[in-house]
Amino acid sequence: MKMENKQSMLRDGALEGQVIVITGGGTGLGRSMAEAFVRLGAKVCITSRKLDVLQVTAAEIMKNTGGTVLPVACDVSRSQDVDKLLETVIANFGKVDCLVNNAAGNFISPTERLSSKAFETIIGIVLMGTVNCTLAFGKYWIAKGDKDKVVLNITTTYAWTGSGYVVPSACAKAGVLALTRSLAVEWAKYGIRTNAIAPGPFPTKGAWQRLMPGELAEKFDMAKRVPLGRVGEHHELTDLASYLVSTFSGFMNGEVVTIDGGEWLKGAGQFNPLEQLGPEMWDSIERMVRGAKSA
Repeated sequence: MKMENKQSMLRDGALEGQVIVITGGGTGLGRSMAEAFVRLGAKVCITSRKLDVLQVTAAEIMKNTGGTVLPVACDVSRSQDVDKLLETVIANFGKVDCLVNNAAGNFISPTERLSSKAFETIIGIVLMGTVNCTLAFGKYWIAKGDKDKVVLNITTTYAWTGSGYVVPSACAKAGVLALTRSLAVEWAKYGIRTNAIAPGPFPTKGAWQRLMPGELAEKFDMAKRVPLGRVGEHHELTDLASYLVSTFSGFMNGEVVTIDGGEWLKGAGQFNPLEQLGPEMWDSIERMVRGAKSA
């Protein structure tokens, strides 16, 4: 099944006048969100550690949309870099309305093969990067008395279930989940809403190549894990993100929205693997069950 509609569900200009910062905005889902926000009228700052990638992305988005994209190099695991990022955004745009914590790092490995440094690296990007950016921007908004601000975090469904072979990421994303819900309560009084998206499989070239290199991607077909029988398309996630950063979602706070085609529910059900049984096997099982009842 293929979704053909590529237009945003929001009206043209729905994000007009907004300034949005996206970490990990040079590639993948971050890039897709950036272009979607710009098409809806927002001014966007994209940031990551690789300035050359950001500059290419910014130029391409501006060419495609006619909008404004500011590329700024920043290592979100370093709080001093984040402070400079905030200063640069304010200097260029005069304000910032929304922070999208999208920067991530991940790799697959048996946990016993990992060093503490591997954990530090992933937790530094995913959890501390989110903390650093959220604290910097949140403190700025609170000090100025700015209202109607949004923090949107990108987490994952295994933040609440856990997952083998990606344990550093699972630990970090669980922290992001707790941060989202905690600050939604604590910072609401300042006019700051905090929500999150938990995406399922949305193919991105860089991330998927790192997670499933070589023939592994062919052997481990993510679409087979999804009840809808397919992976997600980027415009489906960017529609959701656009809504959550907009004023239309003004009463949503502390929510974590799953968009995975039912993947995690399928994996959570104890007897869900029975879908692999064919009609003949079910006939045999039915005969056995009826026999047991009559005995």
